[in-house]
Amino acid sequence: MSTWMMIFFQDSNSPVMENLIWFHDYVMMILLMIVSLIIYMFMYLFLNKLNNRFILSGNLIELIWTFIPMFILIFMAIPSLKILYFNDEVMNLMMTIKSMGHQWYWSYEYSDFLMIDFNSFMLQSMDLNSFRLLDVDNRLILPNNLIIRLLISSVDVIHSWTIPSIGVKIDATPGRLNQMLMYLYRSGIYYGQCSEICGTNHSFMPIVIEVINFENFINWIKNF
Repeated sequence: MSTWMMIFFQDSNSPVMENLIWFHDYVMMILLMIVSLIIYMFMYLFLNKLNNRFILSGNLIELIWTFIPMFILIFMAIPSLKILYFNDEVMNLMMTIKSMGHQWYWSYEYSDFLMIDFNSFMLQSMDLNSFRLLDVDNRLILPNNLIIRLLISSVDVIHSWTIPSIGVKIDATPGRLNQMLMYLYRSGIYYGQCSEICGTNHSFMPIVIEVINFENFINWIKNF
């Protein structure tokens, strides 16, 4: 893994992650302008030989530092609410996958394809083609360019189904069924982990998605 990938976000493979990266950059630009303004004001106050020592008193400055943060929060809230609505909106579903969290592994069910289900355990043995503590014996196979609904729940404690490059992080809560939409741009293998402290083996229940094109996915379903 490169240093760039350890510092910044992973390459996005879904519109959700693209929106999240854009919102992060948008907020960081606002914060950069705020920090620059504060640094400038501090430098101006400390290096002007006290010519403006009364700058902190007055109705005008109080109105300014009250209304400007209000407008900044509005500019941040509008795109944030838009992204939240986009993530929760259900539209034109083409496929449904159900995932159940266990201590400490995941099970998957293809509800639309003759009830195909399997368990996904972390690999115990290591080879040159796998990542330590991140690869599994049975990967979740998904097609690209389809709107997929992911249903998440748990049979014991709270888990969290997380794939950073897709922008998915959803809790698996016992007795509750949560949902998340996914639209995957391109083929590839994408890794994630349970991001909820669910017990002693919390770090040993990875998630691996293998994204393939629709024709190969149908062939995989037929040969399962």
